[in-house]
Amino acid sequence: MNLPSNTAYRQITLPGRPEITVFLRPSRQASRLSLRISRLKGQVTLSLPMFCPMVQAENFVLEKESWIRTHLADLPLAAQAGFNRQVPFAGRQLTICPGAGRQVELKGDRLLVPGRESLVPARVKAFLKLQARLALHEAVDHYSKRLGRPFGRLTLRDTTSRWGSCSTQGNLNFSWRLIMAPPEVLRYVAAHEVAHLEQMNHSAVFWTLVERLFPGHQAQRDWLKRYGEELHRYHF
Repeated sequence: MNLPSNTAYRQITLPGRPEITVFLRPSRQASRLSLRISRLKGQVTLSLPMFCPMVQAENFVLEKESWIRTHLADLPLAAQAGFNRQVPFAGRQLTICPGAGRQVELKGDRLLVPGRESLVPARVKAFLKLQARLALHEAVDHYSKRLGRPFGRLTLRDTTSRWGSCSTQGNLNFSWRLIMAPPEVLRYVAAHEVAHLEQMNHSAVFWTLVERLFPGHQAQRDWLKRYGEELHRYHF
């Protein structure tokens, strides 16, 4: 049986503990079968040529079952926000503790969250997003004034493919998870996107501009490459 040309996804299930679902992605550009495991979501995807026989795809997945299970077992464990658990904030670990009153309060290395534990994830997320907005707006305002170019809207999202972006209208988008990173990493990303207000590219001229706005930025780029993925394992 061949995969029909209009099929966006099919699935192959590997029984066992745990049961694993492999998503099939037929592609006109694919010349061979290849597996990919998302480190952020743990999703297993098999890319394959159009009209590849289904039996060939199934046999390929069975042959690679040990490889799939090994790599899934090596993925970082998801961390759920709750009392007596930790969450990163501005490059340090905070312990989430029961709090009083109506507002989440930061006290030393403790994050005091009022209310029952079922409300903790939403309240911690709201706190982090608020702090991210404040920190990013301050940083963007600083660098845009240095550059001499105004920016438009500042929007927070929970993106996994990029930490920030700049539209041709001068609107800036950022991942709110940057507030978990060290402050200088957040400020580097702000400077990077502000530089796009003048250079909508990644040319040598652009990187010279980034260096002028944020000298020594390579260390922050390296931090994101090495540790950035860890920020996505926290669930709220």
